[in-house]
Amino acid sequence: MLSYQHIFHAGNPADVHKHALLCAMLGYMCAKDKPISYLETHAGRGLYDLGAAEALKTGEAAAGITSLAARMAGDHPYLVALSGIRAAHGAQAYAGSPLLAAGMLRDGDRMHLAELHPQEFAALRDAMRPYRAKCYQQDGFEMAHAICPPEPRRGLMLIDPSYEVKSDYATIPGQIAKLHRKWKVGVIALWYPILTSGAHAPMLTALEALSLPKALRHEVRFPPVRAGHRMVGSGIFIANAPYGLEAEGAQLSELFRTAWA
Repeated sequence: MLSYQHIFHAGNPADVHKHALLCAMLGYMCAKDKPISYLETHAGRGLYDLGAAEALKTGEAAAGITSLAARMAGDHPYLVALSGIRAAHGAQAYAGSPLLAAGMLRDGDRMHLAELHPQEFAALRDAMRPYRAKCYQQDGFEMAHAICPPEPRRGLMLIDPSYEVKSDYATIPGQIAKLHRKWKVGVIALWYPILTSGAHAPMLTALEALSLPKALRHEVRFPPVRAGHRMVGSGIFIANAPYGLEAEGAQLSELFRTAWA
């Protein structure tokens, strides 16, 4: 099943939460004079146009980056990275996580990006041409298992599925456990939606039972972005969470709490 295309949802509140935490982690890791590997299992197309018909159809960015960016500190690594992308691609450009990461990584760092959807992969490959990134049209977990432990060993993996395959909720904890055994020093970050159905809850119970080192779970809530939308929040579960991420999470919690107060 390969119907999901993130252009309909780019820049929504969940993206802001996920990308702000991602950039905070990369900012901390890149501040040290040691190279890192960046892996992404569900990369999407990398670059989105918020003026495209698909994005305008849902209007989710209006409730996300359009309104929330004005409430964030202008020097936040997320906004700095996004500003660089917009300088290159226009004011309506929105960077997915691969381009945000590419804007923060250094010459000695390495990127491995997987995307299975044929059209999304073609767009990803085009968007990443200026960067030293390896793109794989492959199942993301297959890519991750083949590469881990990567070189350099220090690094971060983002797992950001669409969850259109409902079995993901049941299989992801086992995948993360295997990846952690292969790559014990790696920061492994999983994004998940908070749904009215509670479909995510058993997965979180299973993840917490793994007792992964320096595990951090952060969630924010927000109103449905449109009538009938079942996502009412965003969460990230992280193994080997970098130093200072709890403080970043607290700031994001306050941002989301006051945005809809």
